Amino acid sequence: MILESAPPGFDTLRSVDRSAFGQSLLEPSDTDARELVIADASGELHVHLHDEQAARRPAVLVPLDSMGELRADVALHFARRLAGRRTGLLPAALRLTSFQKRRLTQLLHAFDVHDLGGGPREVAAKVLASDHAQRRSVEWKDSHARRKANRLIHDSIALVERGYLKLLRGL
Repeated sequence: MILESAPPGFDTLRSVDRSAFGQSLLEPSDTDARELVIADASGELHVHLHDEQAARRPAVLVPLDSMGELRADVALHFARRLAGRRTGLLPAALRLTSFQKRRLTQLLHAFDVHDLGGGPREVAAKVLASDHAQRRSVEWKDSHARRKANRLIHDSIALVERGYLKLLRGL
């Protein structure tokens, strides 16, 4: 989320009180801006401050792109949080289901095995915990574990090579 300094004429603004947000996980800064990564029970919130005035007189910048609606949901979440009201969970598009979490963990594990030189047999043994990886070549060739391991390797490479951007867009 991007915070700018509000234009003149907006007198009833609340300052961003960082202590009201809970623990700041990270505060990287560069010459142009500061970014806070703040976590609470509802998740992490990344706040990009252009300058200190943005913290004193905050206004949310919502680019009207393909993710504009999702950005507006996050901005509303932030406004509720800033006002001290209950926020609930982040928008559904930003939350992972338990199945998605397991699948992503499995994909990253498969990528690690493959990246270290492992093939489908190693992925089947280490990621899928399949005993099919120990079978003879003829049986292994027709195994569902082999097909699943190959699919995991293919999908994990796609995820690591920019496929993760879909996650950030909530797709």
